Amino acid sequence: MQVNPVIKPKVATPALIVISAVTLALAITLAAMTSSFPTTGWVLIVVAASGPILSFVWYRRIHDNRAWKTASQAQWQVLESLKNTATTTTEVAVLSVDSPQPTGAWITIRWNRFGYVQPAWIEALPEPIWPGSVLLIRPDPEQVRPGTPWPATYSIAADHVLTWAPQL
Repeated sequence: MQVNPVIKPKVATPALIVISAVTLALAITLAAMTSSFPTTGWVLIVVAASGPILSFVWYRRIHDNRAWKTASQAQWQVLESLKNTATTTTEVAVLSVDSPQPTGAWITIRWNRFGYVQPAWIEALPEPIWPGSVLLIRPDPEQVRPGTPWPATYSIAADHVLTWAPQL
């Protein structure tokens, strides 16, 4: 199963925060009680073992979040450089992937410049398309012309997609 590269990894969840706070409070309480009362060995072992485990979980989540931010910024730099060097381009946000098929997919897009939402057919790309992606495309002048109505369904050719980046 592929992981959606568009979704920003979460660092803190309510469950992780509660577990970390309870473990810290229990560790402080046990440290204070150890000097005055004898404690059972299994309690000390559980608290001592949960510290490194929680530390690893926090480290992994922070690391994944930083890696995602770095990759996302790199993709946006590529998108901006292509936008500045290519001819006519526009950004469309993929709101949903409704029906993936071997030759392409039915998707719902929002034209970022106009805020217009419409269904679209996109030809199969080398990489999978994910909801939450921003695609830099060359608009087809046969489909979108000034002074004419928007097409009911927009068709995006694979060679018209220049790059993508996750929505920030």
